[in-house]
Amino acid sequence: MHYLDHNASSPLRPEARAAMERALSTVGNPSSVHRAGRAARHVIEDAREQIAALAGVKARNVIFTSGGTESNALALRGAVEGSLESGERITRLFVSAIEHESVLKTVSALVERIPGLRLEIIPAAATGVADLSATTLREGKGRALIAMMAANNETGVVQPVESVEGLLFVDAVQRPDAYDNASYVSLSAHKIGGPQGVGALIVRDDAPFSAQLLGGGQERGLRAGTENVAGIAGFGAAAAAWTIMSTNLRDRFEAGLPASAVIFGRNSLRVPHTSNFALPDVSAETSVMALDLDGVMVSSGSACSSGKVKPSHVLKAMGTSDEIARCALRVSFGWNSTEADVDAALASIGRLVVRREAA
Repeated sequence: MHYLDHNASSPLRPEARAAMERALSTVGNPSSVHRAGRAARHVIEDAREQIAALAGVKARNVIFTSGGTESNALALRGAVEGSLESGERITRLFVSAIEHESVLKTVSALVERIPGLRLEIIPAAATGVADLSATTLREGKGRALIAMMAANNETGVVQPVESVEGLLFVDAVQRPDAYDNASYVSLSAHKIGGPQGVGALIVRDDAPFSAQLLGGGQERGLRAGTENVAGIAGFGAAAAAWTIMSTNLRDRFEAGLPASAVIFGRNSLRVPHTSNFALPDVSAETSVMALDLDGVMVSSGSACSSGKVKPSHVLKAMGTSDEIARCALRVSFGWNSTEADVDAALASIGRLVVRREAA
């Protein structure tokens, strides 16, 4: 089997598995003050230091969550509601059109619920890059919050987050790194070889924030609920092992695609582990099933919406026609990907194109 869907979920790294197995032998509740509780707390704090090192922040800025979607929602809701309490009210949300659905749906719900809160969508260029020149971020009364992902989960195109000034939220799920100008940063364990069901939100000390889950005071009172000790341990180990990939596998793959293939964001800066392309006149559903029968696993877009038949909102924001968008596939590499995986995918795609041309 050739797994090329790491953007959806990357296989568990050996380092993460080992850390989780060790943590599973720790029986205490990390909020308990006895020896077993202190041992569990030690596991969590070690992992917090590992995540903080990856994100370039202080450990106290790391809040553990159940994953990227919760981190995104927690950042947006926590920022807006926290600003109401701080006296510097956020009145404007600027959100790029290519954000993850968890961001787009959360901001829409906030605007419907909170009077006076306005939403402006930052358009994307055909290159896949959010066009900051198309909007004026500083106009208007009250404070503005800008939401822009570090790299798009479908196309892999890197976004200009470093050029944004002001209150900034960065979805860094597909490009974990240090973002010195960001007030909020979301991360997800299973995108980097950690376990599913655990993530983190980075909140800077000077950023407005209000807790959304209340209860026992865990995570400094910012996210209540008993922590997932084993999951957090695996997340920390994956973060410590994470490194930026080279472009070798992606370049090898794209060089072997049929000449008719359309590669999205090809001329933009992209993360090295993602290739988003279309085989014209071959629906994504047909392609995914054909490759799966050959033992090659790829995606037709975001894992959260890959079961839907409507065209990708990301590709539509880039001006891609519905006909081409419905043919889009995403290949994504990870820590255990090999040239053999690439060659198997190309061979399967080649057979699919030959059958289509002969039909």
